Amino acid sequence: MIDYPPARTLLRKGEGVQPSDRIVLDYEARFLRRRRLVCASGRGVLVDLPETASLDHGDALVTEDGTVIAVAAALEPVLVVTGDLPRLAWHIGNRHTPCQIEADRLLIRRDHVLEGMLTGLGAAVRPTMERFTPEGGAYGHGRTMGHAH
Repeated sequence: MIDYPPARTLLRKGEGVQPSDRIVLDYEARFLRRRRLVCASGRGVLVDLPETASLDHGDALVTEDGTVIAVAAALEPVLVVTGDLPRLAWHIGNRHTPCQIEADRLLIRRDHVLEGMLTGLGAAVRPTMERFTPEGGAYGHGRTMGHAH
């Protein structure tokens, strides 16, 4: 099967377009600038964005011939954290750990050290498989490029 032409355009939340294919990527793989990916159809696509971007579930890539490829977040191993969420979120953030913040729970990538810490702080922690879409950086869309103390 032949590859799609290069994808050089990113549409946030698909911007109302109808995709003809999709790629499923975990949290780490959704942070990219230039990489060849394989779509659900089995066709490859070279993503060649002008700058590094954090792709979100629901975004879309557009190839040079106008083909729209939806971006989907893959299921991955996470910990569901419940309890005193403001306090627990502070401890997670203090360790610079990506965290998905919801009204009644926090999600972090599965990590036995953090699981022990959170349990010790009184949290209820449950491992599961879910899409992981943590909060972006405080100074713009997506992930921060670095943090110095």
